[in-house]
Amino acid sequence: MLLIPAIDLKDGHCVRLQQGDMKLSTTFSEEPAVMARSWVDKGARRVHLVDLNGAFAGHPKNEAAIRKILKDIGSEVDVQLGGGIRDLDTIERYLDAGLRYVIIGTAAVRNPGFLQDACTAFGGHIIVGLDAKDGKVATDGWSKLTKHDVVDLGKKFEDFGVESIIYTDIGRDGMLTGINVEATVRLAQALTIPVIASGGLSNMADIEALCGVEDEGVEGVICGRAIYSGDLDFEAAQARADELNG
Repeated sequence: MLLIPAIDLKDGHCVRLQQGDMKLSTTFSEEPAVMARSWVDKGARRVHLVDLNGAFAGHPKNEAAIRKILKDIGSEVDVQLGGGIRDLDTIERYLDAGLRYVIIGTAAVRNPGFLQDACTAFGGHIIVGLDAKDGKVATDGWSKLTKHDVVDLGKKFEDFGVESIIYTDIGRDGMLTGINVEATVRLAQALTIPVIASGGLSNMADIEALCGVEDEGVEGVICGRAIYSGDLDFEAAQARADELNG
């Protein structure tokens, strides 16, 4: 079970949002590269980056901070990035800079042809981020709820050749209310590619619950507010996950 610390970038700083609201942000570090290094030193095997400004603007906005992180840790661990990635040139530029995985969210839902092209051009490097509430997919930084069923879209994107899917329950993200394990497992069971859980991770009980369903296809979990607030000790949590599942 991969525990993947999240570094959400807003105006060059490391922040956390509540339910995707840019107005409800807490700054945890003004040096994201230092924060990334700290998680790697604590045993992270993958790091999750989000360009929050980019997600709302529709194009990269925190590229300087991202490149600094990649320069520092990109050769040691896998780094994945989402937020504002809407064209093949941007994907190629980030992969050339040392990024391992590109996460496509809104663009995958709005323009499936782009996602298909990305999977063809950069096979093995494309992850889809599906953000959902009550089983329906949301786009545009969670501001718009669509009529698309998350399982149906997941199956469609699996056929395109995506590497994995990050499933975020947007009703729980940043709220420390617990992972929606049931919905995550429902998606994972419908697919053959791995699913990464996201949204609401709060304590060690969540980690243990996810380890219990790893065999269903749940590969990892994004760790956000809980590891910044101290509600979850990242190092201890990864050690517990390794103990349970190896």
